Amino acid sequence: MKKLRNYFYILPLIALLTACEKGFEDINKDPNRISEISPGTLLNPTLYELSSFNMQKSDDITFDLMQVALNFPSVSGGIHRYDITENAGNSTWNTYYRWLNNIKEMKQMADSTQDVNYQAIALTLNAWTYANLTDCFGDVPMADAVRGDEGVLQPKYNTQKEVYTKILADLATANTLFNASRTMTFGTDVLYSNNVTNWKRFCNSLRLRLLLRVSNRSEMDSWNQLKTMLADANSYPVFTANDQGAVLKLTGITPLISPWGRPQDFTTGRAAAKFFLDSLNAMSDPRRAKFMSQAKNSAGNTNIGYQGIPSGYTGSENQFAYIPSNLSQALITGAMICPILTYAEVEFIRAEVEFRAGNTVNAKAAYERGVKAAIEQWGLTMPATYFSTPDAAYNNTLERILLQKYYALFFTDYQQWFEYRRTGMPKLQLGAGMLNGQKMPARFIYPVAQRIYNPDNYKAAVAIMGADDINTKVWWQK
Repeated sequence: MKKLRNYFYILPLIALLTACEKGFEDINKDPNRISEISPGTLLNPTLYELSSFNMQKSDDITFDLMQVALNFPSVSGGIHRYDITENAGNSTWNTYYRWLNNIKEMKQMADSTQDVNYQAIALTLNAWTYANLTDCFGDVPMADAVRGDEGVLQPKYNTQKEVYTKILADLATANTLFNASRTMTFGTDVLYSNNVTNWKRFCNSLRLRLLLRVSNRSEMDSWNQLKTMLADANSYPVFTANDQGAVLKLTGITPLISPWGRPQDFTTGRAAAKFFLDSLNAMSDPRRAKFMSQAKNSAGNTNIGYQGIPSGYTGSENQFAYIPSNLSQALITGAMICPILTYAEVEFIRAEVEFRAGNTVNAKAAYERGVKAAIEQWGLTMPATYFSTPDAAYNNTLERILLQKYYALFFTDYQQWFEYRRTGMPKLQLGAGMLNGQKMPARFIYPVAQRIYNPDNYKAAVAIMGADDINTKVWWQK
């Protein structure tokens, strides 16, 4: 049995060194020491580490690509200028595969104990992680992955279609496994406190996300499956309220602490992006004060409202006659949340499905529920007059739905970037200093280690995809 090395479950080691007249046959045993790994032993560290890592990547990568925030000052280069380095995706690749190994072991332990709830949870977490992985890179090892203990050190890659076919099927299976009448006995999980019904809602809500992700591929029959699921809440329960969403609450007390050791690391050398704040300003949106600080005049002694700077700008920072807004440190200090998949996202999925089906009334209702949930999930109050503002009111366009979905996905790993690549929305502003022909990068480059230590399978994957560069579109992308 592999040893779990994670600070969540390191227990005190009590050395009992006693004199023994008759040898060492009778050895004292520590009753507090874990003698066997269980599915529950593996669940909490996996949830925390993946969620906190994803939140960091949202700040490191997604915020820059999707014009939420950017490095400042930044006279050249940078991710906000689509300057993506060769190793930009390395930590994502390595972290996901490390925790996929934990998830695999969780599933094996659940199988051995015939615990259907942990089996279903493992399938759900596996689908969540592999979806992000393939959406970041394209083809990835799956069937041969995390099999080093079996001697498989050069795993073959699976195509993106194969990955999605497998994880969507696994989520369908997981939905049938969850059993709310059966108690989760291996400790209390940090996401849902052993609420099996909410775990099942997470599973089905994730399936909605992934079906929508591949909806441009007609062979996946996404639209029919989405309609079927949304029309049958008994068979396919999904999130219907904020308190059901997959949102990890960090108390600020060890081990559930902020991914940022020092709050200043979150804001130093950063500024809010103009695009992100312009639409919030137009809607008089209450999230401005939650997400950002106010800009100040050049002297730094007077607040002048919420103002960002344009992504991909040219020239020096001296061109801006103000100190721009910045991310709020309060987002990542004390009690905080790590969004994984929220109720608001589910409502925006529903709104898009209804919109594409031509159901204007239903689309509007889902849109408004999504906006309200997205605001309230941050502990804010939905303004009574919010939808009376023309820029916030539903106008029967997909662009309006996806702009609000963009804000609802704030801090949710790479989801803003994935959705932009699927739809081309929201309409981001192009800066004159942007590189890569002002084209949004479509993926990360594979880690160099793959070329060195898994060259044959790496080359086979690249041959299928076309090229290992940031502009090679993934399978589901337009």
